[in-house]
Parts: sequence; C-alpha cells; structure tokens
Amino acid sequence: MYITETNIRIHYALTDQMGFVYYGNYAQFYEIGRTEAIRKLGYTYKDIEAMGIIMPVVETQCSFIRPAKYDDLITVKTFLQTLPKEHSITFNTEIFNEANKLLNKGTTTLFFLEAHTMKKINMPKALEEKLIRFFERALN
Repeated sequence: MYITETNIRIHYALTDQMGFVYYGNYAQFYEIGRTEAIRKLGYTYKDIEAMGIIMPVVETQCSFIRPAKYDDLITVKTFLQTLPKEHSITFNTEIFNEANKLLNKGTTTLFFLEAHTMKKINMPKALEEKLIRFFERALN
C-alpha cells in the first residue's frame, strides 16, 4: 500500500454561510492529495504531461461524515490500496481533523491517456517502478 499525508489549513474563502467547508471544495482537497502523492514519488503532473500523457478523472465518490470548519488544520490521507493495472489508477482519500476524527472519505479514478490520440494507455513504466516497491513490501 502506498500512503501519503498532506496538511491543509482551512481559510475563510473555503467555507459557506454556516462556517463549514463548502462541499464542492472537497474535490480540490482530493486533487491536492493526489498531486502531492505523485510528487512524493518524484514526479509532477507537469512531468507526466511532458511524457505526452494526460490523466483525466473518470469517476469520483465522496462521503461526508462531519464538517471541516474555518481555521481547522485538516490532514488529507491519500493512498493506493492496490498497484494500478493497465490504464487506470484509483486513489483513496480520507480527511481528518486535528482531533484525528474522520471528516470525509472517497475515491477518485483517473485514466492514463495518450494526449494526442486520447487513447487509453498503461501507466508509465517509470511511475510503476516507483510504486511497485510499496506493494512488494506488503507481500514479503
């Protein structure tokens, strides 16, 4: 399993009239978590795009458990439960507050596409090689 954590301070513009994080902003938190998870492997989306590969979101699921509020420091835990196969990758996300209470959880699936043809392609070998070591440890 590959797991990363990213902290985000909730600023006022992210909240609604009730003082809760507006529900639409959770997709941004998921994206920040995914971006940082890939960065910790030594890549950025910009690097992947330079390879001629794009990664559109094709499915997302989000469950709201309790609200995040203005000035909360949240932890976005992003993880891959299984080694991605072929043309898709699914990130799991859990968001916690400072009291370590679960606020939100969900999944996001992206496809690897060749940018010019929009055809599905396998995950780049270089990225797979970085990820595989996390899953080999679990098998040993």
